[in-house]
Amino acid sequence: MNRPAGRNVRLGLRANWEQFTLLVVVNAFVGAMVGLERSVLPLLAEEDFGLASRTAILSFLVSFGLVKAGTNYFAGRLSDRIGRKPVLLLGWLAALPVPVMIIFAPSWGWVVAANVLLGVNQGLAWSTTVIKKIDLVGPERRGLAMGLNEAAGYVAVSLAALAAGYLAASYGVRPAPFLPGVGFAVLGLLLTLFFVRETQDHARLEASQTTTPDDSPGGGRVFVRTSFTDRNLSSVSQAGLVNNLNDGMAWGLLPLFFAASGLPIERIGVLAAVYPGVWGLGQLATGWMSDHLGRKWMIVCGMWLQAAGILLISLTGTFALWLAGSILMGLGTALAYPTLLAAVGDAAHPAWRASAVGVYRLWRDLGYAAGALLAGVLADLFGFAPAIAAIGALTAASGLVVAARMREKRRPA
Repeated sequence: MNRPAGRNVRLGLRANWEQFTLLVVVNAFVGAMVGLERSVLPLLAEEDFGLASRTAILSFLVSFGLVKAGTNYFAGRLSDRIGRKPVLLLGWLAALPVPVMIIFAPSWGWVVAANVLLGVNQGLAWSTTVIKKIDLVGPERRGLAMGLNEAAGYVAVSLAALAAGYLAASYGVRPAPFLPGVGFAVLGLLLTLFFVRETQDHARLEASQTTTPDDSPGGGRVFVRTSFTDRNLSSVSQAGLVNNLNDGMAWGLLPLFFAASGLPIERIGVLAAVYPGVWGLGQLATGWMSDHLGRKWMIVCGMWLQAAGILLISLTGTFALWLAGSILMGLGTALAYPTLLAAVGDAAHPAWRASAVGVYRLWRDLGYAAGALLAGVLADLFGFAPAIAAIGALTAASGLVVAARMREKRRPA
């Protein structure tokens, strides 16, 4: 971060709207790659591969979560070292084989391997679009920027999940639901290669303007500070982990729960789409709100709304109430998700912010693996409803941790 920023570099959403809009579109393709799996893949495990153990079925999420978490960390470090755009390109190259491997998979191991590559794609590509948008907008509109970024990604998740559900209902669980993934990966790669620009100079400019001293910590110190010692960064990291823990449960376990209750696949697709759809659209407002209302209590309320939705789903047995629970989960995640990222940006110095974002996303996406293991084991031991309820209780406890430990760093407008 010692080289000065270029002369024509300016911070702000208005000054960089073209690149910002392009990155919104790119992140929509990143989200769509994941959305294709959310309503279909657990059912594919049962129908095509005959898996009965919930823990075995959710193994694809364990591989995805572990790889995505580790890749997030290295994406942040690499973005500080070699630049943002090369890391984004590597993410799209990893995505290209994923839909093809699932379509032609002769065994469940191929699906698990495809999700290893999907984890690399999501860790590199989604992390880098987050970092680049934080670079472009500067400190004043950080919450809005994260809201727009996450809205694009999760609206795309929702639409892709809905489309995959209807394709599966009409043409079977393979290959139709995964064919659009080929186009998503190719378009994301081409847009990045020819149109996306580097944004490291924007981070350098912000670093030169900040009054916060930069103590230039090494990678190990950034990890410890973000994970454990900084009250805000560590509170955000544990909340991110639990957020994605319950999202992993929603992705891997809820479709099986709904199917076991006799719900047809097209309705499972609707429920799989409503949750990320409300989540995505809600972030258009909640990111902006956190710039004006502050971060802490939006995160707390978001975690508690998620918990309420999960518990409602676990305790009821009708489509209407499951739909209501999915909406509550989406609203809660919309409140917390972009606000967590913005809070990392608030607490970390621009010189090591990309690395801090990588550490936060490491913990957050370990939640997928933790959620898959915990939900799968509990479901095998006690059944679906107790497993889902336990995840809801854990989510409520995470909100309590934020309420007790986090301090409001951004002064509400």
